[in-house]
Amino acid sequence: MDFSDKNLLVVYLAAFLAILSVAAFFILRQIIRTQKIENKLTKLERKLKAERGTVPEYYELGSIYLEKKMFIQAIAMLKKAIKLEDAEIPAMAPIYNALGYAYFGQEQYDMAVRQYKEAIKLEPGYVMAMNNLGHAYEQKKLTGQALDIYEQALALEPDNETAKRRSESLRRRLVVSSK
Repeated sequence: MDFSDKNLLVVYLAAFLAILSVAAFFILRQIIRTQKIENKLTKLERKLKAERGTVPEYYELGSIYLEKKMFIQAIAMLKKAIKLEDAEIPAMAPIYNALGYAYFGQEQYDMAVRQYKEAIKLEPGYVMAMNNLGHAYEQKKLTGQALDIYEQALALEPDNETAKRRSESLRRRLVVSSK
């Protein structure tokens, strides 16, 4: 083996170790994130089984369930947050939006629409809820209503990428179907 072959071997080995190190870093970071979420989940579940929780606690647990795609459990927690009489109105819009997302995840689009509309009623400039409502309308094949709601979102937030992309797609679809 001559000198250039040894150098090439060292370069390949170094590149392999670099790739392996980057992969190990990302895997370790994901493990740490997952562990934090699982610890928070366990802590919240124990606390809320033992005593009545607060709106933010039920919302946080519901959000964790949503991340894990545990929609039935998320719905139960988010409904508990809504039922608390000490809940402040502005704080409720994200809870209704999350509840809509949970229903959407179960393909219960009518229920999702109802929750998104409630979120928007509580917070009229809630663009994320508008995008979610537009998506639910699309799933229900209500193209005109979806386009209207995306345009409302764009009026409030002109740089909203989701609303831009979806409204352009719907406009093209409406032009093609009208020909």
